Amino acid sequence: MKKTEISELSFEAAMQELETVVAKLESGDIELDESISLFERGHALKRRCEEELKRAEERVEAITLDANGNPNGTGPLKDV
Repeated sequence: MKKTEISELSFEAAMQELETVVAKLESGDIELDESISLFERGHALKRRCEEELKRAEERVEAITLDANGNPNGTGPLKDV
């Protein structure tokens, strides 16, 4: 089975795969080499999720409000 590049995964897909990795590691039913590979992929998936969350937070923070507190557009986003 070919694994998708982590950089191509959506937040939801990365989170779902991370949950699968954690469950496999917690089961203890895998060989040491596979455990190490899973841990490395899990770490990369966690980083991907954190990056996507940070991007989403910056987009929300960039929303500007009018005098009544209603969204009226967005301000400039910071380069990530």
